[in-house]
Amino acid sequence: MIVALDTNLLAYAEGVNDSARQAKALDVIRALPEGAAILPVQVLGELFRVLTAKVKRSGADARAAILSWRDAMPVHDTTDQALLAAMDLVADHGLQIWDALILAVAADARCRLLLSEDLQDGFTWRGVTVVNPFAAKLHPLLAALLSPVQH
Repeated sequence: MIVALDTNLLAYAEGVNDSARQAKALDVIRALPEGAAILPVQVLGELFRVLTAKVKRSGADARAAILSWRDAMPVHDTTDQALLAAMDLVADHGLQIWDALILAVAADARCRLLLSEDLQDGFTWRGVTVVNPFAAKLHPLLAALLSPVQH
């Protein structure tokens, strides 16, 4: 099973917000099986913006963080078809364009899950189910993917 990671999971892992969320994000990411996660390129762009604008990291420090994530997981590019699908998600389901683009890329990458705190937990589109990894009760697919320590 392949999962896509949303910006908030990486931002928390980078220490944005509180240490409890950072610990949970790192636990989830570390528990994913080798090769199970992908990063939509949109996520890395959003993370760069969060690190530089919200956290006030230098461009060089933010770039180093992005390159580290890029080295850790495969990155999937935004395609013309993903953009068209994202616009359909906006028109048909009321998603924000940038969230829709991440979901469309996840679908193109044949992901089963998109781990996101921002999108509607349980929303499924083109075989991708949005799952909040911070929910009190883990979605069964995520629970099955993670080590027994996590559920």
